[in-house]
Amino acid sequence: MSNYDVVVIGAGPGGYVAAIRASQLGLKTAIVDKQWLGGVCLNVGCIPSKVLLRNAEIARILRDGANEYGFSFDNLKLDYKVAFNRSRQVSKRLTQGVGFLMRKNNIDVHMGLAEITGRDTVMVTGEDDKQIELKTKNIIVATGASSATIPSVAVDGKHVVSYYEAILQDKLPKSAIIIGAGAIGVEFATVWHSYGVPVTVVEMLPRLVPLEDEEVSTELGKAFTKAGIKVMTTTRVEGVENTSEGVVVKVTGAQGQQTLIAEQVLVAIGFKPNSRELGLEKIGVAISDRGLIQIDERMSTNIPGVWAIGDVTGKFMLAHVASAMGIVCAENIAGVETIKLNYEMMPRATYCNPQIASFGLTEVQAKERGYDLKIGQFPFRANGKALGLGEATGWVKIITDAKYGEILGAHMIGPEVTELLPELTLAQLMELTPAEIARNVHAHPTLSEALMEAAHAIGGHTIHI
Repeated sequence: MSNYDVVVIGAGPGGYVAAIRASQLGLKTAIVDKQWLGGVCLNVGCIPSKVLLRNAEIARILRDGANEYGFSFDNLKLDYKVAFNRSRQVSKRLTQGVGFLMRKNNIDVHMGLAEITGRDTVMVTGEDDKQIELKTKNIIVATGASSATIPSVAVDGKHVVSYYEAILQDKLPKSAIIIGAGAIGVEFATVWHSYGVPVTVVEMLPRLVPLEDEEVSTELGKAFTKAGIKVMTTTRVEGVENTSEGVVVKVTGAQGQQTLIAEQVLVAIGFKPNSRELGLEKIGVAISDRGLIQIDERMSTNIPGVWAIGDVTGKFMLAHVASAMGIVCAENIAGVETIKLNYEMMPRATYCNPQIASFGLTEVQAKERGYDLKIGQFPFRANGKALGLGEATGWVKIITDAKYGEILGAHMIGPEVTELLPELTLAQLMELTPAEIARNVHAHPTLSEALMEAAHAIGGHTIHI
């Protein structure tokens, strides 16, 4: 038996960050994970997918660069297995880095299945069913989420796959149908299509990336269609069947019933929290009907000393949000000064082509709340750096309250826009106005000038359009 101030269950971006911060604050800390350090994000999610997307970007340029860049190949060969291997190498390097951070911060790592057997006790079952009991003053649950499935669709891991199998396969499907047009769906569509795979994206809701601003969805739909990705929105999947001819997907949409066929189907309809079979119910932790652990602004559950962060709470299923929650949670446990997180203003990034980045209210949401709006928008076609990159699709859009100039949200689609978020989220956090963003001198030529121009547009004095 070991005694701790904090035991963290789950070693993803929320859990390992919480453990590091707790240790920094002088708390004796342990972390438990049943599979791997770094969680889904570092091992089979955020990180390896971005490696594949980078390789896909190069593949796309090589395949389609004759007119734009003036080069061509008689016999271009694209080896996806090399991209896959690189993704695993990067993932391995980062997960090893997490292990180093655990050692550096004197955090005990216990690999095995965790069960909360009491308000102050975590039982870890490791290899060969060996068990160790951890006594602790505080438990942080950071167990994340796993792929949601369609009840009538059986994921077999080969012909019908989730993101997990898709990211761990070292060869491309000959053709693919992607069910779901959220971040995972549109990112895999970008990767596979860039390598020449015929891709069809099926979305039940009326638009791609349905949680984003409507204009962003429209722009992405145009870009996908122009690139040759087939988009089917307002289309419901009625059934999926694996046959000798391929995977048959029956759908119903605006064109009535249709039958689609492909070698592989990716189911990417969202995630469900990993809150079951942890023993939480036994100690009375409040969990919603959807399996979300209920927490307050301090990350505390209704049971003193039991905390929860990240995807398992459903506040915002993003790695960086989990990390931010982990830091705040550890600081609350230690009783030091901390902050309250505003989940509505958390940055969101989708790495399809073109990229999508946003935070805060959409234009529709802001209007529904009764705001009188001033909106500034600037297209990348008028940005020198974007034109130089040959990636001039998209724009920057900043939404503000007309009365006070408060930034309510921003929505961007275009080249590397995920890298442009911090200036805007920092401005919102520090209560800066678009006028102050516009006065900030931006280096030329940079993509960030589009932020300055959109801010100028709110005041009615855009310079370059």
